[in-house]
Amino acid sequence: MTGRSSLPATVSAAAAARHRETLALLTKIFPAEQQPLVWLVGGAVRNLLQGSSSRDLDLVAAIPADEIAALGFRQVVGKSTAPIWFRHFQGFGSIEVTLIERPEALPADLAKRDFTVNAMALTLAGELIDPLYGADALDTMTLKACSASAISSDPLRSFRGFRFEAEGFQLAGMTAAQIRESCRDEQLQRIPVERFSREMLKALAAPLPEKFFRRMLEYDLGKQWLPELFAMPLVPAGPVQHHPEGDLLTHSFQVLARLASVDCSPLARFCALFHDIGKLATDPALYPKHHGHEEAGFKAAPQFCRRLALPLEYGRALAWISRYHGNANRLDQLRPATRIRMAEQSIKAGISELLPRISAADKDVAGNGEEWQRAVAVAGMSCDELGIDREKLLALKPGKRGDMILQRRVELLSSRF
Repeated sequence: MTGRSSLPATVSAAAAARHRETLALLTKIFPAEQQPLVWLVGGAVRNLLQGSSSRDLDLVAAIPADEIAALGFRQVVGKSTAPIWFRHFQGFGSIEVTLIERPEALPADLAKRDFTVNAMALTLAGELIDPLYGADALDTMTLKACSASAISSDPLRSFRGFRFEAEGFQLAGMTAAQIRESCRDEQLQRIPVERFSREMLKALAAPLPEKFFRRMLEYDLGKQWLPELFAMPLVPAGPVQHHPEGDLLTHSFQVLARLASVDCSPLARFCALFHDIGKLATDPALYPKHHGHEEAGFKAAPQFCRRLALPLEYGRALAWISRYHGNANRLDQLRPATRIRMAEQSIKAGISELLPRISAADKDVAGNGEEWQRAVAVAGMSCDELGIDREKLLALKPGKRGDMILQRRVELLSSRF
């Protein structure tokens, strides 16, 4: 096999320690006679060379299926991916194994991968196998396709490339050309939306999340999954005195960038990017105003997130962020009762901490954090904490009890406890 080398001395102490822990686990799992036939591959190798560690591991092994099954791995057959063998280890993570017929097939297996930085392998003895010189590409943060057919064989790899750019990589010229020449929306139609959304969420967690979406627009790819993104440049963000930045896309990217500087959560960043999704429903005859866009966004968000096969919390959070971000932007103008109701629902929806961050990013100001936290604190108090007499409360008709609790919350909030 070609391309063998030792690990670079630049590997961090923490990553090296995690690597030793990984190798120790793998040498316990696989008997001594199998260890030369097992290789760590993919992102775990790339991350190690970058000085970081990986929780989940991908392996390639040239051992029979019955032997891998005897080690506690179970086979998982995907709809659009090759069969893998899977096992989860408590306190460590998951291990996925792809089987090859013989050791000599390893270079060919690596060559079928997406990018050269993901086409390296590591023996359980710690030797690096790098037939496509992925380590050199990693040094320059360059994303090179493994072959002339790497993108066309799986068009979703174009979005993986965009995601890697969000992590700081740069597409090589020939790889960018492959994406432009070989990716068409009709090809993407056959790919499950879940695969796209996984790449999107990883990009949202990356240092440069905006890059992923800009590349989608630049390469004109992904309209069938995210038509809202492509509609945004054609919609004004609002009256020019309030939105001198102009269009909705520019405004949304600005809010995303501000939020991303203080919150690394994919959920928070997703809500920041699409907080004004309701403006896409505005009749163009009413531009540049968007009266009622908060409620339009509240109604659109759940279906939007279901279409993208996102977790339920995404639809719930985006819906309530859409409905409440306008009120949050003018919190000091709201009646105490309105603040309390908004805080109560925000607690239920799980956005009580996220809402003021979105508001601050939307307005590009420090926000009303202190006032909002007071409302949330009061909204979260029990009857005993509010000082409500339980006998008096239970003596009321059920429909009146909520009014009594609300009134006490308003009194406490107004007293600036």
